Amino acid sequence: MAQKGILVTGGAGYIGSHTARQLGNAGERIVTLDNLCTGFKQAVLFGELVIGDTGDRELVSRVLKEHDIDTVMHFAAHTIVPESVENPLKYYGNNTCNTRNLLECCAEAGVKNFVFSSTAAVYGIPQSGVAFEDAPTQPINAYGTSKLMSEMMLRDLSLASDMNYVALRYFNVAGCDLEGRIGQSTPKATLITKVACEAAVGKREAVYIFGTDYPTPDGTGVRDYIHVEDLADAHVKALTYLRNGGESAILNCGYGHGYSVRELLQAVETANGAPLNIIEADRRAGDPPELIAGATKVREVLGWSPKHDDLGTIASSALAWERSQLDAPWHND
Repeated sequence: MAQKGILVTGGAGYIGSHTARQLGNAGERIVTLDNLCTGFKQAVLFGELVIGDTGDRELVSRVLKEHDIDTVMHFAAHTIVPESVENPLKYYGNNTCNTRNLLECCAEAGVKNFVFSSTAAVYGIPQSGVAFEDAPTQPINAYGTSKLMSEMMLRDLSLASDMNYVALRYFNVAGCDLEGRIGQSTPKATLITKVACEAAVGKREAVYIFGTDYPTPDGTGVRDYIHVEDLADAHVKALTYLRNGGESAILNCGYGHGYSVRELLQAVETANGAPLNIIEADRRAGDPPELIAGATKVREVLGWSPKHDDLGTIASSALAWERSQLDAPWHND
C-alpha cells in the first residue's frame, strides 16, 4: 500500500520548516504549501515545495488529490500581534477565512488527520498567570481571536465528519535547529529571543524591555519559552497519536515554567560573550505579567518529553543561527 502524504502549510516558515524537517528525517512523504511572504525556499529540506496560498481552493484541492494527502499540518498564518490590532481584517482573512477554505478542501478530499498551529493568545490574560487547556478563552487581539475561531471550525467539522485533529497552543517559541540548517529568519520579527540575537550581532541597535515594574521577581514579564525543536517533536507525536486512532484534542505546548525577560537577555549575553544594549521602556498594553503553560496534558496524551528545556540551549542555538545569516542571509530571489 502506497504511503499517504502529509501537506505542511506554511512549511517554509520558522516552526513549519522545523517540523517538516523532522517529518522528512522520519521518512514521511511531505509536500509544503507556502506563499513565501514570510517563509524561505531554503528552509524546505524535504519533499516538494508548492508556492501558493491556502485560500486558493483550486490549488489546495489539486495538491490534496495529486499527492494522496491524508494528513494536513497547518502552520500558515500571520502572527504579529501588534499588526493584528492595527489591521484585524488581514488576520481574519488569512488566519480564519483561509483556514475555512482549507478545511472545506480537506473535507471534500477525505483528509483524516489535521494538526493545527494555535496559540496561547487564545487565553488573553489569565488571572493566575498559568493557563491550562480548560481556562477561559478570552483573546484580547485579532491574532488570538482568529486562531480561536479556527479551533472552533475544527471542533465542529470533526464532530460532523471522520476527521480528527490536534490543536497545539504554543507559548513562547524560541531557538533554532541545533545543527544550524534552518532557523528563524522572518523579516521584522517581534519574538524577543530573535530580537535579542539580532541586537547581539549588530542587526539592531538595541533590545527593549517593555515594563520593569511587574509583580515578578525582577520586575519584568515572565514567559514559558519552548525550544522550536521540542515544539516540532510535539507535532510529530500528534501525528502518531491521530494515526493510532486518538480522539481530537487541544493541548498546550510549553514547559510549564517560565523565565523573565531579563533572564532571557542574560542568557543571550552569556552566549554572545558580550553585553547587549538594553533600553527599558514602559509596559505595552495587553502584556500579562506572567504567562505559563499548564503543560501536563500534552505529556500525558502524546507521550511528549522535551529534550531542550534549557534557556542556555535556546539562546545559543538562536544566536548561532543569527551569526550564520550575517554571511549568507536567506532570500527568495
